[in-house]
Amino acid sequence: MILVTAATAPVGRSIVEQLLADGQPVRALTRDADAAGLPAGVEIAVGDLADTDSLKAAMRGVSAVFLLAVVPDFAPAFLAAARDAGVRRIVFQSSGAIDDDAAEQPDQVAAFHADLEREIAASGLEWTFLRLELASANAIQWALDVPGQVKAGDVVRGPYGEAAGSPIHPADFAAVAVEALTSAEHAGAVYSMTGSESLTHVQQIKLIGEAIGRPLRYEEITPDEAREAMGPYAPSDVLLADWARHVGTPAPISGTVEKITGRPARTFARWAADHAADFAM
Repeated sequence: MILVTAATAPVGRSIVEQLLADGQPVRALTRDADAAGLPAGVEIAVGDLADTDSLKAAMRGVSAVFLLAVVPDFAPAFLAAARDAGVRRIVFQSSGAIDDDAAEQPDQVAAFHADLEREIAASGLEWTFLRLELASANAIQWALDVPGQVKAGDVVRGPYGEAAGSPIHPADFAAVAVEALTSAEHAGAVYSMTGSESLTHVQQIKLIGEAIGRPLRYEEITPDEAREAMGPYAPSDVLLADWARHVGTPAPISGTVEKITGRPARTFARWAADHAADFAM
């Protein structure tokens, strides 16, 4: 049995779907079973990382766990529950912001994930770390999430229009995670996770427009305006600093997806086409 945390997030959902397609037994950890909308065949475990009792129940009979974590101070109880249940392997969605050579991590996102990596590595369990580069996360997603932007018109407002990213399709990230969850070959590996191409925010918005059949335009706003639009819970300072660094500089391309899966990573145009219905007016 493989346990997938954050199973309703894009990557977690794709991991569940791909494991089921491979005939693997899957259990999904979610707070709300009724709202999860997960495919038939997945076993549902109700709970979250902050609830020790639900973790113990979710890990019974589990051999490997996919972990995506945003809550603090959960690791000791989580890892104890994993060891007690006989879990062998943790595949952790970590952050490419980590600097392995730094005495102190550059920001709170890097520090949070670096601390978790250390705790997992010291747990005695097999582990694989999949480090999502900040520039490879969907850098324009926050702008698209501002209520009604694309649905209300043809302008998307955001900072640093010429900042480059290399967005990775959730299904590609999930495919690498599935390989790591189901094979000991990747134990102890740290993989940089990116898409296959470097694209500016302006170029990403143009490709979304082509996917939905409307000419979208990126209108640049100031970092302060962007920080306010992101809201209080987004790591806005970290994101803005990373985007500023990538203005006029190509985003990193790791090649991990093709190396691990044997298939080229999907393009951003493919992501836009797959999500065109999300932007329909």
